Amino acid sequence: MLTNTTFLITGIADKQSLAMYVAKEIIKQGGSVICTGLGLSSHHSNLSEKAKGFLTKNFEDFKKSVFNELGDVSLEILDVTLEENMDSFARNLSKKNIQLNGFLHAIAMDKTIRNKEVKPLLDVTKEEFCDTMDVSAYSLIRLSHYLLKYNVLQTGASICSLSYIAAAKVTFHPYRNISIAKAALERITIELADELGRSNNIRVNAVRFSPYMGSKAGNATLNEEDVQISDKMSPLRNAKPQDLAFEVVHLFRPDLRITGEIRHVDGGYHITG
Repeated sequence: MLTNTTFLITGIADKQSLAMYVAKEIIKQGGSVICTGLGLSSHHSNLSEKAKGFLTKNFEDFKKSVFNELGDVSLEILDVTLEENMDSFARNLSKKNIQLNGFLHAIAMDKTIRNKEVKPLLDVTKEEFCDTMDVSAYSLIRLSHYLLKYNVLQTGASICSLSYIAAAKVTFHPYRNISIAKAALERITIELADELGRSNNIRVNAVRFSPYMGSKAGNATLNEEDVQISDKMSPLRNAKPQDLAFEVVHLFRPDLRITGEIRHVDGGYHITG
């Protein structure tokens, strides 16, 4: 299905990351992947030794996880908070004559969630709000910009981002700050679908997934009880990571005329009260 295609995969933190499941399915369907992780680059400056150590270890852990799960695939450092890093990243892909058939946006960050406690929205600082919006939503615009600037993202490509139901309504496990960023991500998805569809025949969609504790991000925000409750509420029970991978790969199929969609892979959780 995806023979002779190449996709960029962002957002892999460990082997249980949803992005990892997507990457596996792409490879299974005959495609190739380039995976990005957060690490220390030449564009990072004025960092403490502690920060440098964190970034270095983070990328080493990322490399080990990817190698163990996907084998010897292309890896790149990408920090979407640094314009210079995104620019050089896309430029280097162009120099390697890499042509992308699409990419998965699975990047999110929210410093207002600590120890599974969500900071009240009225206490969120401007910096916390903007940082979350920058990484979790605006990065979709900038990454698309640079990949198109250097002609890396091909005409007819497909972009898919990951979201969840809290972008649309308050859930019993409220996220507050990150929910607003995900709502922005979904609106950006729709606007880019119109803009890039007309200019480059590029499709842009998002997928909302069930509450999931398997990844580092999910484990930081959810309790087992939250997942159990959503599982009971969902007519088909919680979706599995593989369900998400199947849906994303479907949206990555060449010549598919689906765009501007906010899809649900959640066992019907979104139709409940």
